[in-house]
Amino acid sequence: MVRIPGIRAARDRRSETIMAHRVDRILSQIAFSPRSTGYANGARKEMRSRCGGAHDSSDHGRHVNRLEGVVSENVVPSSDELIKRAEQLVPLIESRASSAEQNRNLDNEVVEALAEAGMFDLRRPLRYGGYETSALGLLDVLTTLSTGDGSTGWNTAVWAIGSWMAATFPDHVQDEVFATPATRICVVLSPTAVATEVDGGLRVNGRWRFMSGARHSHWQVIITMAPAPDGSQWPVAALVPMSELKIEDDWYTSGFAGTGSVTTVAEDLFVPQERTLPMPAILQGEYATELNADSPVFRTPMIPTGASGFIGVAVGMARAALDQFLHRLPGRKITFTDYAEQSTASVTHFQVAEAALKLEEAEFHARRMAGLLDEKGATGEQWTLEERMRNRGRLGRLVQLAGEAVDILATASGGSSIYTSVPIQRIQRDMRAFSLHGLMHPNTNFELYGRELCGLEPNTMYI
Repeated sequence: MVRIPGIRAARDRRSETIMAHRVDRILSQIAFSPRSTGYANGARKEMRSRCGGAHDSSDHGRHVNRLEGVVSENVVPSSDELIKRAEQLVPLIESRASSAEQNRNLDNEVVEALAEAGMFDLRRPLRYGGYETSALGLLDVLTTLSTGDGSTGWNTAVWAIGSWMAATFPDHVQDEVFATPATRICVVLSPTAVATEVDGGLRVNGRWRFMSGARHSHWQVIITMAPAPDGSQWPVAALVPMSELKIEDDWYTSGFAGTGSVTTVAEDLFVPQERTLPMPAILQGEYATELNADSPVFRTPMIPTGASGFIGVAVGMARAALDQFLHRLPGRKITFTDYAEQSTASVTHFQVAEAALKLEEAEFHARRMAGLLDEKGATGEQWTLEERMRNRGRLGRLVQLAGEAVDILATASGGSSIYTSVPIQRIQRDMRAFSLHGLMHPNTNFELYGRELCGLEPNTMYI
């Protein structure tokens, strides 16, 4: 870790509490606000740091599944088993990637196959039959799925983080949300709605763009601006059934077309107070759940959790680009040169080596990010501000490296690769879409990490 001398002596001593200081006044008001009883206790409850009773989903295990009075035995598959299931899905996913892009939505058969294989149970709580898969396990599964199609991997990642967010809500709310098998919950973090207080909850009006997987989802986590206890406005997350939202079919894009990331609309939507949580509390790790509080998966901070949930998509797409290039390489020549075999050209050796090494470097950052999340989740150790900002820097570097690897291989693929039948052109467009996401963009992440290196505080709460 490079440090700039003389400007950060006090930073290390206060890095673990600076975010808490920023929201402590607001959170303290939650506890005394009559209209906030639905989440007050959860928002102020300190996360328990011991690991006793925590679940280990990395090995086969049996857990009791209780839902609506039904008691059954839940067999949690190992990470190796989940990877195997994902590998078995790749041929189907790959064969439907073009149709998903043309239809601007995942094929129903693919979604059904994902559900049957348990891909929507990765971040479902154990007591509802889920797996509570580790960050490293999730990385491996999403990497595998994304080799078949980036849009499929992306939506699976969205539904995983949606399940994770739902698991931070009060436990009786989770009973309702997870009553549906293979529950799919879509989410974006933009607070592009407004809410007013009404008896028993909020009245919401607004629109949310880029809602990946909306058509195949059961619930949506909406983010809306709402009155705060001190009279100001703050962002609030809420769980809403998809049946209560309208969909605008406006997803016409050059990349990630298969994600079906349409706009959802709320018109005078009533949301019960119990299904709301303030975003400052969520971002600070002050969750409303009690039954998930000891789980290594559900006591991690939101942004590092979300980042680690998506990085497998970038790695998988880069891996697919390399595989596709090498698959097409035998017998290809370089037009208008003496190279009858592209594989014998020195420029090809440079290109494929550079791309492969960038992919390896991206995988290194991905595994380090996921590994740190698992480690801290297991021990209950809190994240320092420095670690959070550095984690975002690693995210930016990972996305940059994966994108560069794909671009190199696309350049080396020749003029015939522009045909839609050749996957590299779709992979490149999907990777571009991935890198332009607000959380993934390398420049945004580099700036944030650079501020930390220069002794400055973050200029965003999304860390």
